[in-house]
Formats: sequence, C-alpha cells, structure tokens
Amino acid sequence: MKKFLLLLIAVSTAGYAQQNNPNPGYWQQHVDYKMDVLVDVDKFQYSGTQELVYTNNSNDTLKKVFYHLYFNAFQPGSEMDARLTAIADPDKRMVKSFKGPDGIEKKQSKISELKPNEIGYLKVKDLKQDGVALKTKVVGTILEVELAKPLIPKAKAAFTMNFDGQVPVMIRRAGRNSEEGVAFSMAQWYPKMAEFDFEGWHADPYIGREFHGVWGNFDVKLTLDKKYTVGATGYLQNKNEIGHGYQDEGVKVSIPKNQKNLTWHFVAPNVHDFAWGADPDFIHDKVMGPNNVELHFFYKNDPSIIENWKKLQPETVKLLEYFNKTIGDYPYKQYSVIQGGDGGMEYAMCTLITGKRSLPSLIGVTAHELAHKWFQHVLATNESKYGWFDEGFTSFIADFAVKEIMDKKNQEDQNPFQTMYNNYFYMVKMGGEQPLSTHSDRFNDNMNYGISAYTKGAVLVTQLAYVIGWDNTFKALKRYYNDYKFTHPTPNDFKRSAERVTGAVLDWYLVDWTQTTNTIDYGIKNVDVKDKKATITLERIGLMPMPIDLFVVYEDESAESFYIPNTLMRWNKPNATPNIKRTDLKGWDWAHNTYTFDFDTKGKKIKAVVIDPSELMADTNKANNIKEF
Repeated sequence: MKKFLLLLIAVSTAGYAQQNNPNPGYWQQHVDYKMDVLVDVDKFQYSGTQELVYTNNSNDTLKKVFYHLYFNAFQPGSEMDARLTAIADPDKRMVKSFKGPDGIEKKQSKISELKPNEIGYLKVKDLKQDGVALKTKVVGTILEVELAKPLIPKAKAAFTMNFDGQVPVMIRRAGRNSEEGVAFSMAQWYPKMAEFDFEGWHADPYIGREFHGVWGNFDVKLTLDKKYTVGATGYLQNKNEIGHGYQDEGVKVSIPKNQKNLTWHFVAPNVHDFAWGADPDFIHDKVMGPNNVELHFFYKNDPSIIENWKKLQPETVKLLEYFNKTIGDYPYKQYSVIQGGDGGMEYAMCTLITGKRSLPSLIGVTAHELAHKWFQHVLATNESKYGWFDEGFTSFIADFAVKEIMDKKNQEDQNPFQTMYNNYFYMVKMGGEQPLSTHSDRFNDNMNYGISAYTKGAVLVTQLAYVIGWDNTFKALKRYYNDYKFTHPTPNDFKRSAERVTGAVLDWYLVDWTQTTNTIDYGIKNVDVKDKKATITLERIGLMPMPIDLFVVYEDESAESFYIPNTLMRWNKPNATPNIKRTDLKGWDWAHNTYTFDFDTKGKKIKAVVIDPSELMADTNKANNIKEF
C-alpha cells in the first residue's frame, strides 16, 4: 500500500505540472483509480474492487456524483437498443436485416435479441464514501450517487466499491468474440466517474457514440487465464513475471504449469480512460519509435493478416514521427495497436482496430486512431458535445500524415481533401444538415452525423488554411497543442490559438461554420471590359461570409490576383501565390450582397475570371465561380 501511495503522489504531481491551460480561472477535476479485477474467460464475467480518490478542484460544493455504467447499454430495452429502432439509418454493425411477411426488408437491433448470458452489465455493490455507505440509483447506463457528506471545494473523497461485470457479445466497440475472433475488446468496461466542469455534470447516457472523462491516474491489476496475452493502456509493471513478449531482452520467464492465472499490473499516469484487449492467440511485437516510445502490436496468429501487420509497424513509426513534428511530441512512452473492436476506436495510450484489412486500409485506420492521441487523449475535448472537434481534426491531420508517408500509388484515396468537400456538398444537397454544435447523440441520422463530424469538421481546418494560410494554420495547431494539452479545451480555445498566431478576428468563422448551417456561395455576377478598363461585380448568395481570392487569367496565360478582405476579420491574409502579383482591395462588408471593383487590363484580353482557384473555400455552387471568355 505504501508503494502504491508513493507512486500515486509521483504521477499526480507529474500530471498537475503538465496542466497549463492559459484561460484565467481554469480548473479541472482529478481522479486516481486503483482497480483489482478477476476475469473468468469462460463465462466472460469479471469481478473487481475499485478505490477512487476524487479531488474537487471546482468552486462548487458537490452533493452528488455520477458514474458511467457503459456495459448496461447492451441489454434489451436500453436507450441504445431503442435508438437503433428509431433512427432511420442504424449502424449496420448493430442491426440484422430480414424480410418481413410483406417481403419488405426490415432491420432489427442485435441488442434486442441478447440472452441473459450474452448481455453486458456493470453492477456496483457496497459503494462507500470515506467508509460511509451511499444511496445509489441505477438509471440505464448512469449510476446516481447521493453523497453522505457534501464535497466542498478543493477537498478530496475516497470512494470504494465492489463491482461485477459481464462482457456483452460484440455489437459495438467493446465485447467478446469479435467477428475476427478476438476474445476480449475491453473498452468502457469499468464504473467510470462522470465529468464535472465549468458547465456542470456531463452524465450522458451511452447511446453508441462519444465519450468524456476526468483526468487522472490509473493503477489496474487484471487477473486472467495465463494463456491470454493482454495489451492495454499504461505501462506493464511486472513484465518479467508475465512474459508474453513484454519481458526484457535475455530474461527467461518461467510460469509454473499448475498456475492457472496471471496478474497483469498496469499503471497509467495522467490519462482519462483505461482500455485493454486480450486473446490466447495474440502475436505480440514491439518496435521502438521516436523519443524512445515503445510501439506494441497485438494481432491474431492468422496467416492471412500477419504480413500486413508486420509491414504496418515501420509505417507506425513514421506516423508517430510525423505527428510529433506537425503537432507536438507524444507525451507518453508507449502506444499499443490492438486487434479488436468493430472498426477503429481510440483509447488512452492504445487503440482497438479490426485487423483483416488491406495494407493501405490498415495504415489509414492506424493513422486516424494514432492521431486521436493528440485530438482527444491529450487535448481532451468533450466529444459528446463536440464530436466534430476531435474527429474532424483527426481526419484532417491523419490524411496529411498518410500522404506524407505512403507512396501515392498505394493510396486508396488519391485526393482525400476533395473527398471531404464532396461529402459535405452531398450533405448540403440532400438536406437534413444540423449544426455541428448539435450533441453527438441528437443527430437525426447517422449519415449526417458522420459527414458532419468527420468531414465538415475536417473542412473547418482545410478551409481555415484558405482564410489564414497554410503556415498559420499549422502554427495554430502547434500553439493550440502547447497551450491546452492535458486539459479540456473547447472549440473557442482553438479559435483563440489561431487568433493569437495571426492577429485575425475569427469568431465569425467559428460561429457560422459550427453553430449554423449557413452555406458559402459567391458568384461572378458581371464582367465588363471597355478599352483597358475592366469592371467586375461579385455577389454573395450564401449567408456565410468569407474573404475572396479572385484570379484574372489573360489569353497570354499570364495572371494576376485580387484579394477582397472580409471586414469581419480585421486582418489580411498572406498571399498564397507569391509568384503571382496580388492587389489588395478594400474590404467587403457582409451586409452588402454585391461588390464591384475596377482594374486596368493594360490592353490584355481576359480569358477567364475565377473565384478561389485553390477550391479550399467550401463554396456550394462552384458553377458561378468562373466566367470564361
């Protein structure tokens, strides 16, 4: 116990030292978990104890706390089950299709058919606060807890419990016996304290999308059948007792034949989640990445995938190097890529991905999930409220990384940015778009959520490069990471980082792109040429304002550019094409629907006038962006 307390003090001190959110008065709660868990690999059940020291860094006196019981979602009649029935386009992984008596294809939730020994559950017993028993109420996936003694500001409380869990049949993200045969994909598997921040409690039910968590330290012991290899969040403390590919070079691990189980002891400092995967047939490879980061790979001993998983490993080293260079150094000393789950999902210091993929797909999903280590697991936004903030930024930087490290001929997506823009345009055309500020669980359908979070969120960054320039955009990403790592930043914090880098005012951009469904549509209304004088009239058709890059191309193939500032920015962006002469014109005020300017053609004949030849501006009608002669 003394050794654990010393370790806890050490990692707690390190964690607080790294918190450097520059916002005046910023605070965040803190948790220290200690869990000891026994897993029955035959029944897919487990029992454990949890000791949680909760520090109330807020100025509020807390009379209640809330725990997430995520596995309770995998029960017939749960909110997740109900949502699968109600939503127009349920996740294909979570439903089965069949034809009804009328011959019409129907879909049924897989959760609705789970038997008692197939459901998931978490049951909390004997919950105490500083030794005093507490009143609790289970409401779906949330445990509501009345405190025996209010927790005043800056005070701590120790919560202890016993808990039992059952691993559900694999339906979404976590579960047993995935389609690829992985025994345990253990995400969101323990009673997890809900987040309390400046907005209050975030005790959202689990309906199938995103998460939020409290920063803290984890000390976890997992006891299970010795044949299983485990990959997890954190650092294995007893690797030379465990073996399974973890042991130091030259160390021989001998486990007695009559010993049934092994206890795996992991410590994870300064994270907000803990996940693990396990299988008796896992191959475990380890390679060293930049800054002496250990990269661990766990995958099934399946001849059809081994070659690709071996080839993935040096590419993951390159990905880590790229993200370190482009955003900032990965702050931990290990990262594990674990086969499991139902697609790809990020967790602290590890990820669960499906493994039967082509090599480009395997690299692509690893790039995306690794990028989440920065955008969500170090910059810990509330992804339930801002799903686009982590998914969009991750999609943006992961695509850049894949372009950087892979040969184009091996890429499945030759032009990822164009695909993003096309998906966004499709959503606008089809209708039903909701603002990005919509809570992740409250989108009307999965299609609009997916395009909004992954695509429109990514376009926010690529389009920002149109607004402030590529150099400034990447400087803003680095500034944002440096200023807000190990905290819970909001979209406004990234906007302020970009403003600090440039001096531009960008509130209009964040508001219109994320809090409305306003679209961008500028058009060339008229071009009139008399002698050597040309007069161009532009019109703003969409509601969202933008600065305008306009190019005039002459018949001799020469060109000149004109920049029309958006007056809301109070700033002019750098010339994106310095080899072409640019004329900076007076600003265009948003309330004016048209804008006219004159210029001297010097006798040259105009061949074409083009708004935004870079096509980084997400103009929803590009047909009126060009006028040819």
